[in-house]
Amino acid sequence: MTSPLTSRTFSRPRHNRKIAGVCAGLAQRFGMRPNTVRLLFVVSCLLPGPQFLIYIALWFLMPNER
Repeated sequence: MTSPLTSRTFSRPRHNRKIAGVCAGLAQRFGMRPNTVRLLFVVSCLLPGPQFLIYIALWFLMPNER
């Protein structure tokens, strides 16, 4: 039996992007709403850490949706 996560792709969608599509791609991958992931990202930026650098890294590492 396969995991539900294996059937979802890890890519940046062409639609429903706000900046680079990273949050929309993560939401698609983990079965969440894109606005929820965006809100979690903005709230996490209030905490110390490399969140913005991780976002930029994912922007370059996540492929575009075909």
